[in-house]
Amino acid sequence: MKVGGDWLEAAPTQAVFALLTDAGHQALAVGGCVRNAALDAAVTDIDLATDARPDRVVALADAAGIRAVPTGIDHGTITLIVDGVPHEVTTFRADVETDGRHAVVAFSDDVATDAARRDFTMNALYARADGTVVDPLDGLPDLRARRVRFIGDPHARIREDYLRILRFFRFTAWYGDPGLGIDADGLAACAELADGLDGLSRERVGQEVRKLLSAPDPAPMVATMERSGILARILPGAEAAPLSVLVHLEDGIEPAWIRRLALLGGEADDLRLSKAEARTTQILAKTGRGDVRPFVFGNLLGPSLGRDALLIHSALTGHPVAAEDLELVARGAVAKFPLAAADLMPALTGPSLGEALDDALQAWLLSDGALTKDDLLRRVSNHRH
Repeated sequence: MKVGGDWLEAAPTQAVFALLTDAGHQALAVGGCVRNAALDAAVTDIDLATDARPDRVVALADAAGIRAVPTGIDHGTITLIVDGVPHEVTTFRADVETDGRHAVVAFSDDVATDAARRDFTMNALYARADGTVVDPLDGLPDLRARRVRFIGDPHARIREDYLRILRFFRFTAWYGDPGLGIDADGLAACAELADGLDGLSRERVGQEVRKLLSAPDPAPMVATMERSGILARILPGAEAAPLSVLVHLEDGIEPAWIRRLALLGGEADDLRLSKAEARTTQILAKTGRGDVRPFVFGNLLGPSLGRDALLIHSALTGHPVAAEDLELVARGAVAKFPLAAADLMPALTGPSLGEALDDALQAWLLSDGALTKDDLLRRVSNHRH
């Protein structure tokens, strides 16, 4: 089998292949780029594996005038930047010592040894410069069947790095065949070893949650995580059931992990979100759970977040999203409250002014912006008398 695509045929990628092979070394594209190319999916990151040791890769790059960045030199990774395009080049290796978070590696000359230390069979695929696939562990049948399966013993793979528990659900959501369901042996190992998640950095956990919730339909995997007790470990208090409803309502709308996280609820503080992400999540979670009209969603949050809040509200309440509701969100997003403090002065000042403006604003919002300035002035005048 061969894979191809612009990423492989591009001059920068071919230059990295040639840099290594012309010096007598093996050079193989590996992992996600090969997997995605075989699935006709987008390739965003280009990784290569080689028998050349890191210092040799750096020396070859220096001689060729290629910038080499030691991004992970302890683990054998050098990033070569050709025409602005980064290529991660990692020496074949084996894990000789692991603690569930970090690994001590030994370099190898054997691609099969390198493949055996990877997580899933579909990620242990390699490709030569001409696209010929090298499959040391017979991962192609799993890839073709869209079957996400650990390499060898799932327990052993997970104990090497407990983040693989979350990666297992994420990869199944993205690449698994829904008709096959989740691999039973892998799921059992994840449930048995879930305690290991507690020792992971929250940044790594947060990144995996983002990637999982960005899948086209993560609902089945999130529900499985809930049943196996894993969801409660990483997002205490979250409820998975409404997620399938939200995904259905999102038909034609681009998936957004932050919208889905806000729907799940729970304690997201440990996911190490940025301040902006945390604030957006909190606003959507609170607003989407309130009793607010679509016009108000748009006026308070703007068009995008207003729509997200409406989707969350609908998923939680079971009410369908009507076209007119989306139109009200859009209308609310551009509508301007027609009354200003100056319009009520000097007749009203101080607390009375604030109360009158707030009452007028609430009435205007509940009218979906239909009340005019004159309507609101009459309302204030009637209340004064």
